[in-house]
Amino acid sequence: MGGIKVGVVGAGGRMGRTICEAVAGDAALQLVAAIDPRAEGEDASGVTVAADLDALIDAGTEVVIDFTILDAARETVPWLAEHGLHGVIGTTGFNDDDLDSFRAAFTASNCLITSNFAVSAVLMMRFAELAAPYFETAEIVELHHNGKADAPSGTAVTTARRMAAASAEWAADPTKHEILPGARGSVGPGGIHIHSVRLRGLQAHQEVIFGTNGQSLTIRQDSYDNSSYMPGILLACKRVGSVPGLTIGLEHYMDL
Repeated sequence: MGGIKVGVVGAGGRMGRTICEAVAGDAALQLVAAIDPRAEGEDASGVTVAADLDALIDAGTEVVIDFTILDAARETVPWLAEHGLHGVIGTTGFNDDDLDSFRAAFTASNCLITSNFAVSAVLMMRFAELAAPYFETAEIVELHHNGKADAPSGTAVTTARRMAAASAEWAADPTKHEILPGARGSVGPGGIHIHSVRLRGLQAHQEVIFGTNGQSLTIRQDSYDNSSYMPGILLACKRVGSVPGLTIGLEHYMDL
């Protein structure tokens, strides 16, 4: 077998198993390691799940995909830099101090951190960024399954941040009184309001609604299941070795 040797951290979860299957099915990649203390000894697309990160070294891993929780990823990402492994990180919630430390650490290997691996979501954020200078008002509605614990989503915050960077000309919120506190949602970067919906039956969806005199524009993205993230993850595995240092956002790997 040939191809880039890939390990998956968080391999025991539903997302992790989908990633393992996608990597194993790509001729340019080779799944060589799977890490998850909660699933030690189980099979993940032909690889036995291990509990410890050292199994990545033993397997000769070159690229490591991490889809875990923030506390775990804060330990895993520096470990990857220390051992010269490339990282493809889907865990969100890192603060500026985290990113600064990662930036300093990744000198012998590279790392991508992104809030969303769906190619359609990356394009949605880019389109919103392009539209921002042409409108004075905009709001974001993000909709997710009822198992998502955090709100708003990392994608919504990233979208607002990029819109705010593209234009500083946003009209003030005209609301004088909220009959129910929180009715106007949270206030994100640039004063852009973000609304979070959590419902059974959903996966991951987002609308960016722009308005100006006599017209509006709605940009919507939908991910219906975890397979939507696989093309972006596979692309990242193939590109991370050639993009030096720390990169924030899959769009940089898509030449957007």
